[in-house]
Amino acid sequence: MAKVISFSNQKGGVGKTTTACAVASGLKKRGFRVLAIDLDPQGNLGFSVGADTETSATIYDVLKGEVKTQFAIQKTPAADIIISSILLSGIELEFTDKGREFLLKNALKPVQDRYDYIVLDTPPALGILTINAFTASDTIVVPMLSDIFSLQGISQLYETVERVKKYCNPHISIAGILLTRFNPRTLLGREVRGTAELIARDLHIRVFDTTIRSSVVASEAQSVQKSLFDYAPRNNIARDYSRFIDELLAKGV
Repeated sequence: MAKVISFSNQKGGVGKTTTACAVASGLKKRGFRVLAIDLDPQGNLGFSVGADTETSATIYDVLKGEVKTQFAIQKTPAADIIISSILLSGIELEFTDKGREFLLKNALKPVQDRYDYIVLDTPPALGILTINAFTASDTIVVPMLSDIFSLQGISQLYETVERVKKYCNPHISIAGILLTRFNPRTLLGREVRGTAELIARDLHIRVFDTTIRSSVVASEAQSVQKSLFDYAPRNNIARDYSRFIDELLAKGV
């Protein structure tokens, strides 16, 4: 049975897609069976791994019940993937039936035995798509930029997780906060880390020991539709993500 990991933060531009892609491809390189699912209507994850984003079935088709989950899966060098659709942006108005929080969880059931990990890239909002991701997940990783504004949404995300735990998924947990674009040499970086640790301690969650440095290589890899580990395996950001995967596995995630 696959372990399901959501990468989530309601703030955009914090490295969710980069992190989801790196973790999915890094786990695959270690021999795990991995499925990535793009729940962000922008569809950046599918593009980043070189998936067919024009003619293939999407997670929108799966959630609507028009395509079986296994028939929406594409195989790419980075990982197996189900791509997103811009039509997901209207899902709040379209999916109004009772039990809509469980659409993704139910859709994953037929394929969970085929994989070791299922990685969910969520949109930058705490709407029904993110609620679906949390309802289907075992744990959540919160990528967070190393700036003071990124600290403001952590409590709100935590409250959303607690509501999901109460009503939809009592077993979900937050694996921790991952600091991205982090520069340990700056005073601001050290202050943000210290403040993040204080907030995390109050909420009984952790800040990961691993931090992710900033690098243009991340954008370059996405533009040529390759994983970081194939594009620039010796670059600092690839090494950071490799250490992060080590930490996830060491902590039982």
